[in-house]
Amino acid sequence: MQEDNYRHRGMRQNLVQVLKDKGISDVNVLNAIGEVPRHVFLESSFVEFAYQDRPFPIGSGQTISQPFTVAMQSQLLMVTKGMKVLEIGTGSGYQACVLAQMGAKVFTIERQRNLYNKTKPLLAELHYHIKTFLGDGNKGLPTFAPFDRVIITAAAPEIPQNLVDQLKTGGIMVIPLNDETDAMKQRMLRLTKLKDGTMIREEFGECKFVPMLKEVGND
Repeated sequence: MQEDNYRHRGMRQNLVQVLKDKGISDVNVLNAIGEVPRHVFLESSFVEFAYQDRPFPIGSGQTISQPFTVAMQSQLLMVTKGMKVLEIGTGSGYQACVLAQMGAKVFTIERQRNLYNKTKPLLAELHYHIKTFLGDGNKGLPTFAPFDRVIITAAAPEIPQNLVDQLKTGGIMVIPLNDETDAMKQRMLRLTKLKDGTMIREEFGECKFVPMLKEVGND
């Protein structure tokens, strides 16, 4: 694993200021972004750019989301310490670590085997106690349900009912959902589950994510 030095920490503080300027106000989110070493989740060729507010490829057609997207989804989740959070799409593991840094108990599912094999040991090396699973995120983790929060880090064609069922009453799901009228667009939603199982829906503008996939891959 790459070292985390004073220069990296300085660049993270600059990134935190960029996120503040873009409207991120949750102190817990900003503190987590300031602590988690984003550069260790990237290939060495991208390290010099790790603290720019932009996404980068991580293999298997996937990306590490830009820090603003990670911060926005984390802020919309309204996480407090000790909450159980289910993440769909581990990817590089960066988002999971930000949530863990905020005090969440994170359960994360990745469908790409090579990403899972690369990310699982990295998270352990970083000493984050994150439970990682290889599988179809659409199915969630019924064995570990219910969850206080669910975060989906890929564009979903619809709201997965399995994940709604695994959310506590009063729980929140943050999901980028494909626009019904334009297949090229997605909208960031925050859904709050009511006692009768219905969801209050809030929209937070357009976003861009890789597609949410179903089958577990061996690639």
